[in-house]
Amino acid sequence: MYTAFAANILFPLHERLKHHTTVAVRRGMEETQWWDTKRLQALQLERLRALLMHAQAHVPYYRELFGRTGFNPGALRDPGDLARLPFLTKAEIRAHLEKLKADNAIGLARFNTGGSSGEPLIFLIGRERVSHDVAAKWRATRWWGVDIGDPEIVVWGSPIELGAQDRVKQLRDKLLRTKLLPAFEMSAQKLDAFIGEIRAMRPKMLFGYPSALAHIARHADGHGIAMNDLGIKVAFVTSEALYDHQRSQIEKTFGCPVANGYGGRDAGFIAHQCPAGGMHLTAEDIIVEIVDAAGRVLPHGESGEIVVTHLATGDFPFIRYRTGDVGVLDDQPCACGRGLPLLKAIEGRSTDFVVAQDGTVMHGLALVYMIRDLPGVRQFKVVQENLQLTRVLLATDRQFDEANIGKILSGIQQRLGSDVRVEIERMNEVPKEKSGKYRYVVSHVAPPSGASSGRRDAA
Repeated sequence: MYTAFAANILFPLHERLKHHTTVAVRRGMEETQWWDTKRLQALQLERLRALLMHAQAHVPYYRELFGRTGFNPGALRDPGDLARLPFLTKAEIRAHLEKLKADNAIGLARFNTGGSSGEPLIFLIGRERVSHDVAAKWRATRWWGVDIGDPEIVVWGSPIELGAQDRVKQLRDKLLRTKLLPAFEMSAQKLDAFIGEIRAMRPKMLFGYPSALAHIARHADGHGIAMNDLGIKVAFVTSEALYDHQRSQIEKTFGCPVANGYGGRDAGFIAHQCPAGGMHLTAEDIIVEIVDAAGRVLPHGESGEIVVTHLATGDFPFIRYRTGDVGVLDDQPCACGRGLPLLKAIEGRSTDFVVAQDGTVMHGLALVYMIRDLPGVRQFKVVQENLQLTRVLLATDRQFDEANIGKILSGIQQRLGSDVRVEIERMNEVPKEKSGKYRYVVSHVAPPSGASSGRRDAA
């Protein structure tokens, strides 16, 4: 009964006070998710044309861009016409922050990404965008038989959330039965406390980084603490690549399925996994293109960079925004019956791929599983500095056999090239990103032009 009160009265009141249209948007999405492909594409085209015409009339950056390129949004006949426009990159946003603001925008809020791949990105978000992103997340939550107001544990590390623990937010979280556990520090003592709080709350759902939830799960298993008797229905994970071993660990320990989500503060709520296994795109709000290294749009089934156009960003448009992530679109329907299109695979960030000395591009999993499966390896991170040097940050325990150092060296050289210099840096704890996320592989080597077709998945 309390969940119904929170979902139907308390949270809608909260959103209304913030001048958000979240409730109406979610209700609309719960209808449109069952539309067929043709009807969804017609909706996308209508909303895309409206966004582009609004950008031409009210956003200086796009008014100048359309004038310079001769692009006429009123003549748009197909979403494929987007390919006539240049990409919006992080560099463009940094250089033209003020010009990207609509002259009639109201209530813009300043946001930033964590900068895990370099300099943080500062951008602006309006109320429409917030309403649509929250509605999309809410809809996906309800796919799993849970709702706003169900007890929830959130394991997160974003400074935006953790820096906003004022009294109003604390009261809101308490009323909505959400408890935030900081993912920045995960010492044994902290993990003991986290496990105690999870057991005490008996949440219906977990939400957090896959690495953080898997780490808590391993700690519970290692201390013989059962966590599968709490009635947890689902563990939502996002913001990092989800590895098979993490999914298995979380599902085994907590006794619940894992639902993967994909998106970001900049790109929006792009896709979420349904109980049938499909990664559904939020097609009502987001158009996804897959492009190769030369910027050419690729057909379904081919791997390339994910480019998004968010249709609810009139106040600060994201049109053909390069995410830096790599994925594959699917043209097959989902067994759940929803008409929302699917992402066939999310392969990680472009920096999650490594480049061999002969130019071969491969997924970082080629190195991840080679190191992860060695006994005694607690934490590690592989940093490809250039084609000649790769560093391995390594934290081990007493089970680690020092002879395995040679296996790591030879394994990396076998994959990246025999002349690659491999430096092993031993440490007690491998540092996370500033955001609290954890990344196994980071490459500073740009893939050679046209290399996407030669990329091989080593998972």
